[in-house]
This record gives sequence, structure tokens and C-alpha cells, in this order.
Amino acid sequence: MLTLAIDTSLPILSVAVTREGQQLASAAVEGKNSRNEKLLVIVDWLLGEAGVALHDLELLAVTRGPGSFTGVRVALATVLGMSLALRRPVCAMSTHEAIASAMEGETLIYGDAGRGEFYVSAFRGREELLPASLLTRSELDEKSAAFPSSISVDEALRTSNVALLLAVHATRIAASGQLAAYADQTPIYVRLAEAEARLLKKGI
Repeated sequence: MLTLAIDTSLPILSVAVTREGQQLASAAVEGKNSRNEKLLVIVDWLLGEAGVALHDLELLAVTRGPGSFTGVRVALATVLGMSLALRRPVCAMSTHEAIASAMEGETLIYGDAGRGEFYVSAFRGREELLPASLLTRSELDEKSAAFPSSISVDEALRTSNVALLLAVHATRIAASGQLAAYADQTPIYVRLAEAEARLLKKGI
């Protein structure tokens, strides 16, 4: 199965192309402030590097957060557009599940959410043990003690291409006939955006 995977939920934008779970091409670049401008250029370049055409793709995979609100929307909108144009299935999953897919056993995944808080999830393989939550540092430390292993998003970005992890995991999911369980493309924001929070505070 020829798969294109995209993650723009994190500070490092990553894209990967795989065939039967084997890497054909991948890239990871700083994308914090320029995801829109870079994403399609990178996709086009990687497809060329992999020697495949857009219409050759059989599966599209995308992360849906938690992470950058803007980044999550960019990737989901891009993949949805490609899916409609190409009539290809989409495997959409938590960014944390993509990272946890490379870990053994029960794993806690956490990332900086700003304001002294952290986005936190936990998985055992594909099983979500702790849904994406917003925790303080003390709450995170307490929660981490309950799990045999944990990894920060920053560490994952230093050691892995998240889109490549996503592509491999999505290919396994498709091969096992479980794509229907990953059809939800709703962003995982965990908390309200700044503008929404201000409106809620004003009672609007």
C-alpha cells in the first residue's frame, strides 16, 4: 500500500511516503510559522523523490492533535482536499498515538501546551489508556509515575520523523481492516483557542 502521511501539529513539520510500511521518502523541517507555504511544496518534492505520482497514492494519513491549533487545521484541510480529489481513504489519528506506535508496552506521551501546562495521553499499542488531557507539571509528574515509560513530544521530534511513524502505523491499521475506526477527522484541541476562551469568559 502506497501511503502519504502528514503531521503539521508540531513545531517540526513532517511528511513521509511509504510503500507497504517501508520508507520511500521523508522530510522534517521547521514549520512553526510557515506550514501553509511549505506543506504542498514538500509533498510535491517528496513524491518526486519517491518516484510516484499523486494519483498513485492508495492511503492518506494525518494527525489531528493535540498540538498547534493552526497546524492541526492545515494538515486536516489539506488531506481532506486530497482525499476528495483522489477518492482515497484517510487514516486520521491522535498525534500522540502516532508517536506511541513506536513504543513498547504502556507509554505516556506529553507535550508543552504553554501556560505551564501539558498535553498528555497514554497508550498501549493502539489502545488509548488516557485520552488527551491538559495537566499541570505536578499532575504530569504524578501521572507519569503510574506508567513504566514516558516520552516527551520534543524527544520524539529529536529522534524520529513523526509522519514516518504515522505512515507505518496507518499502513498496519489499513492492512488489519481497521480504517473505519480512524475515520474521525475532528481536531483534538483539548482546550479552547484563545479567542474562544475570551468569548466564553465574556459569556458570549
